Amino acid sequence: MIVRRFLLWARTAPAEARAKGAAALAGAYLRSAMSPEDRREAETALISLVDDPSPLVRRALAEELAAAPLAPRNVVLGLIAEQSDIAALLLAQSPVLTEADLVDAAAIGDGLAQRAIAQRPWLSAGICAALGEVGVEEALAALLANPTAEIPDFSLERIFERAGEVGTVREAMLARDDLPAGLRQAIAAKVSDTLAAFVSGCGWLTQERSARLARESTERVAVALAAGGEASDAPAIVDCLRENGRLTPGVILRSLLSNEPALAEAAFAALSGLPLNRVRALLWDQRGAGLKALYRKAAMPEALLPAFAATVDALKHSGPSQRGAGGINRDLLAHVLIACEALEGPGVNALMALLRRLDAEAARDEARMLADSLADDAALALLIEADPDFLVELDLHDLRDAA
Repeated sequence: MIVRRFLLWARTAPAEARAKGAAALAGAYLRSAMSPEDRREAETALISLVDDPSPLVRRALAEELAAAPLAPRNVVLGLIAEQSDIAALLLAQSPVLTEADLVDAAAIGDGLAQRAIAQRPWLSAGICAALGEVGVEEALAALLANPTAEIPDFSLERIFERAGEVGTVREAMLARDDLPAGLRQAIAAKVSDTLAAFVSGCGWLTQERSARLARESTERVAVALAAGGEASDAPAIVDCLRENGRLTPGVILRSLLSNEPALAEAAFAALSGLPLNRVRALLWDQRGAGLKALYRKAAMPEALLPAFAATVDALKHSGPSQRGAGGINRDLLAHVLIACEALEGPGVNALMALLRRLDAEAARDEARMLADSLADDAALALLIEADPDFLVELDLHDLRDAA
């Protein structure tokens, strides 16, 4: 009887009063002990309120039912078909909605609705895949920023394919711990290309110069991502480089000169068609004949063979324990430069130019590290000058920590 009187009252009540009444009715349905008949009538009344002409009433219902696991399913489905600011309240959290409901809502919803879905906790792979296929940029960024979303690798690739030009999407992708190494490399390449196009478009550098800088930046990222030996995802990175036409002899040589041979090994395997274990055996063959056979099977340029031979020889003598330092090893590069300086014939000038560019890059890296160290020393000296007891206090603090 109470529900019937409410419906009679709602015919003439003003919108604000109806909204308060709708919220009260929804709260009573969820939390009060009703008889089965009253419960049926209350659900009927709630369903009818979905068609109320005032958005205030529908919003009041959505706010009351949004997080309720006992909310009437028909009411929830009716409300998510409403205007987005109302639907989003339920799409963001309602436990009543199934995966199929959310996939359908993502397909027909606007950016606000899609973003609300993307922010739900523990999104399934199916919902993530749907958003990856149809989501607008802001929804994709929200999905990528959701740490509990189960985004499949193919959906990450699809998102990059659709919105890889958008900075916020790229940043959100790079922040994910589960981003495949190959895709991380593709993002780095796109960023390098974008920056190169911007710089050359502004007239700051020639197209050739900006293209070289972009290529070298991509190569550095590729070697860094492939670091870690057998534990790395070097084959995926090599596949990415190859698909984009970036698997050059230069990046392979850089991998070796950086004491990080994982990328070089994977590259030789991809280019020669040999298994990775066989490639490793040939590459590190103590007699040196294996490298030449592997190099030619991979159809690498003959002019660069002396540089590869000198690098591999130096690495074999340094031993595996010396690998993994990161960045180009200048001592190793100096050995290669000496071995190649006496060469003659076509391609030598290009080879020496490449090696000297790498040496200049390594020198800049060393200089930056040294400059940071010198600045730290200067800061420490200033602290000691300002407070002569600083070192004593620091030693006492270290002793307390050790104890």
